[in-house]
This record gives sequence, structure tokens and C-alpha cells, in this order.
Amino acid sequence: MSNVAITGNLLLWAIALIVGFPLLVICLGEWSYRLQRRGKALAATLQIVRNLVLPVLVFLLFLRYVFLLPTNSDIIKAVETLFLLGIIHAALSLLNAVLFEQAKADTWRARVPKLLVDLFRLFVVLLGGAIVLATVWGADLAGLVTALGVSSIVIGLALQDTLGSVMSGIALLFERPFAVGDWLQIGDLVGQVIDINWRAVRLQTLEREMAVIPHKLIGGEIIRNFSRPLRIHAERIQISFSYNDPPNLAKKVLYSTARETHGILTQPEPQIFTLSYDDSGITYEVKFFMQDYGELEEIRDRFMTRVWYAAQRNNLTIPFPIRTLYHFHGPTTQDRETSKKFAESLQSIPSFVPLNKPENLQTLSGAITLQHFGRGEKVLRQGYANNALFIIIAGEAVMTVTDKSGREMEVLSLGTGEFFGEMTLFSSEASTVSIKAIEDLEVMMISADIINQTIDRPIQFR
Repeated sequence: MSNVAITGNLLLWAIALIVGFPLLVICLGEWSYRLQRRGKALAATLQIVRNLVLPVLVFLLFLRYVFLLPTNSDIIKAVETLFLLGIIHAALSLLNAVLFEQAKADTWRARVPKLLVDLFRLFVVLLGGAIVLATVWGADLAGLVTALGVSSIVIGLALQDTLGSVMSGIALLFERPFAVGDWLQIGDLVGQVIDINWRAVRLQTLEREMAVIPHKLIGGEIIRNFSRPLRIHAERIQISFSYNDPPNLAKKVLYSTARETHGILTQPEPQIFTLSYDDSGITYEVKFFMQDYGELEEIRDRFMTRVWYAAQRNNLTIPFPIRTLYHFHGPTTQDRETSKKFAESLQSIPSFVPLNKPENLQTLSGAITLQHFGRGEKVLRQGYANNALFIIIAGEAVMTVTDKSGREMEVLSLGTGEFFGEMTLFSSEASTVSIKAIEDLEVMMISADIINQTIDRPIQFR
């Protein structure tokens, strides 16, 4: 009878394990799949239970109740050890899912660095492994603890710099003064954070070089974060103009140039300050804001390039610290050629024929101004009044129209010898088009008063 009972128990265990194991695997897999689709961190824990804990448990039960191996056999002990380690692994995964993975922003759980969580997991696994060795295998841990203590002292002395960086990194990650993607200045080094690990921070500089800075060094430096608390960054540039240039005019030109430079924000608005009166001129400071610090060099280049063109158009002088003597001996050959060019340009316009005698045109050309525009600058703006005629001396421009949706469309290309501005010259109406330089542009600007003097008879404009 006893043999029959034992055989019956073995059969029951075998049937239960053979049938129950697949059902549990299917149920846990379906549950994990649904949680994963909903973005729940608990799905990772269920996968550990399904793929590790449950198979080892079933194998252990087979060994104990089907194959009837003794509990003190090495195979049973090895499987029990693997099972208990799997339980510890699943418990840590559950703790991580409950406490940290689903933590809300700006809470202490969200601020705990991943490095510290990993170190805690390692400590728990080592402690759990020691307990398993003591309970399952009956190991004496006193000698092991003593050996580990002495070894820890030796290792700590040998790796004190590395451990110092690790502890500094943990403190830094707890505080979180920066994140990946932020632009930082650490000491004299400026770069974008591309990686933060347990020992150091990696920056990519503006020269596209990688700099590795240990946490221990960062802990002793002042950190400037150009990306927080706001992404916008203020940049300051100093520019000098001559004492003969009115400060209000100089500040107006710098302000309009900053607003029209691509990459400089209009909100907050650029600010212009009269900084100091120096030996060679008056120094002004331009303060403007940008969205991305990585575009600093390109934005500075665009702005400083446009300053030269704006200064030339507004007769502002950019001084340099040397003494310059100018001697004037009457009109030069170049001046006479320029006057001739002005006269020929006026005569080439059919709208103003018949004109006075050419010699009068050459006299009037002394009052005509030559202006320069850099690539991307606008000579005329749609919606603004125009009281001058422009003739292209050198370079190329494009005529554009902005529709109601704010989209700018190109209408016509303009080259050397062509003119624009005649439609609104006398009507005092706003311009219906914009003219933008597509490369360095040199134009002759002729005011409406000068044009009137070149016309033989009055012309009625309606």
C-alpha cells in the first residue's frame, strides 16, 4: 500500500507540474504583455518571474517530489541557491518599479540617481548571496567577512581618487545641476554634456572635441549652466564708434541690426548700452538673447558682419587705436568715375526720359549716396514707405512678397544695372514687395528730390 501511495503522489506532482507550469507561463506572459503596452514598469518584474523564478521553482519541485532527491544533495542545494537569487532579483525589480520607475517629476524618488540605485542593488545582491551561502550551504561567513574587511581597506587606499570621484558623482547626481544636452562652463572649458557616468562627465566643446572631467574636479569648480533655468542665453558684444557719431544714432543702428540678425530673439528684446568713452571712440555694449548656445559662433559672425554694412549705410565710423591723417586734394579720378557712373545709371532708366543735360547729372551725383548691404539684409521692406530710387551697381538681389500666412515667396531676381523702388517713389504709399540681398550688394540710392530735379517737365502720378 505504501508503494501505491508513493506512486500516486509522484503521479499527482508530475501531472500538477506538467499542466500547471505551462498555464502559469501563459498567464504571466499575457499579464506582462498587457502591462507593457500600458507602459507599466511592473511588466519587467513579471518577465523575471516568468523566465527565471518560475522555471527554477518547477525544476526544484521535480527534483524534490518527482525524482525524490534528498534535500542535502548538492544538486538540490545548487537549484535552491539559484531560486533564492532569482527571488532577490525579482524583489529588487519590484522595488525599483514601485519606487523609482513610476516616480513623478520633482519628487525625491525622481531625483535619486541611477548610479546610486545600481550600487544599492549590488549591495543587496551581495548581502543576499552571503545569506544564501550561510543558510543553504552552511558556510561560515566570519572568516570571509574578516578577509573582505581587510581587502576593502587595501582597495580603498589604492582607489581613493577613483572612490572620491564616485562619491562626488553621487552627490552631483543627487543635486542635478545639469543634464545631458545642457551647455556648461566648468572653469575655462565650455561644452555640451553628452554623457554622465559614475566617474566623470563628458563634454563636447565648440571645437567638436570631447573633454572628460572627473566628478572630483567638478566638485571644486564653479559651474555655469547656459541651458538652465531657461534655455535662452544672453550674450554681450562690445563695439566702438567714433566720437563724431551721435550715441543715439549708433544705438539705434545697433538695435535694428540685432533685431534683424537671424538667431537673435526679438523677445526678450536686444539691449544697447553706452559703456565707456575710450581713447579711440565711444564703446557700446550689445546684449542679445539666443535660444541655442550651440549657435553662438554663427550668430556672432552674422551680427558682426552686418554691423559693418549698417555702419557704412549710416555713415558711422568704426575707429581703431592709431592716428590717421587724411589729405584732400579735390575730386580724384575715382570720384569722377563714380560721378560718371551715376549719370549713366540715371540716363539708363526709361521712366525719367527726357532728362536735363548730362553735365547737370554729374553735378547732382555728388548728392547721391552709395550704400552697401550684406547677404540676407533687406533694402526695402514690404509694408514700409519708400522715398528713394535704388540702382544696383554690383551684386544680386531678389524681390519677395509675404502672403497673409506670413510665408515669403520669391518673385523676381535683380542684377547689376537694374533698379527698384520707382513704384512707391512719389505715391508715399507702402511698398508691396521686399528687396533682399542674396549676396553682397552695392546700390546707388537717389532720393525723390534729386529725381525731381532731373525731370524736364512735371509728371503726374496717380
